[in-house]
Amino acid sequence: MDLKDLRRDALKLADWITVRSIAGVSPLSSASDLADRYLIDQGYASNDRRVDALIRWETTKNFTAGFLTGLGGVLTLPIAVPGSVAASWLIQARMAAAIAAIYGHDPRSDRVRTVVLLALVGDASASKLLKGAGIALGRQAALRAIERVGGRTLTEINREVGTQLIAKAGAKGAGAKGASKLVPIAGGVVSGAFDAVSCQVVGRCAKRLFRPE
Repeated sequence: MDLKDLRRDALKLADWITVRSIAGVSPLSSASDLADRYLIDQGYASNDRRVDALIRWETTKNFTAGFLTGLGGVLTLPIAVPGSVAASWLIQARMAAAIAAIYGHDPRSDRVRTVVLLALVGDASASKLLKGAGIALGRQAALRAIERVGGRTLTEINREVGTQLIAKAGAKGAGAKGASKLVPIAGGVVSGAFDAVSCQVVGRCAKRLFRPE
């Protein structure tokens, strides 16, 4: 794949993730509906507690290889990546968008969508991408900082996130394949554990990026 094709596919992937994770794809409801289930529950003392509970529950989904495989089997993917990997991205992005909604942000906003994508690559990569785009976070929340940039910059950030996800998909697939040669079903266990840890990382990152200062 040449650089032009990679850049095109990376942006397609980023758009696919945000559109489907926020709108929902069967059997997953939309990010807003997911957030509403926690917002209407008065058993939580604060939105921080709601977000923590949401992260715990979505992490459970990400460890369930059968759920990811089943969801991945019904997805129409824009690029050649394993369906279970794409399903994991959708669950994590939907969780990040729901966290944004719990904290009062509109998941349909282009800027919120970009921050959702940044959460998928974690704090270090998100900070690096923002710095590369000329956005200095300092003590500002990412969403506040990113409100000052134009649409072209948002597109470039989205494309860079897509590029990183494509690279991660290749590395993850190679790791699970190698483990499965050593121990029966180890590939699925390693993959599930990796997805669960990744989901926690994404959730904590989204909480930091969207939580009011």
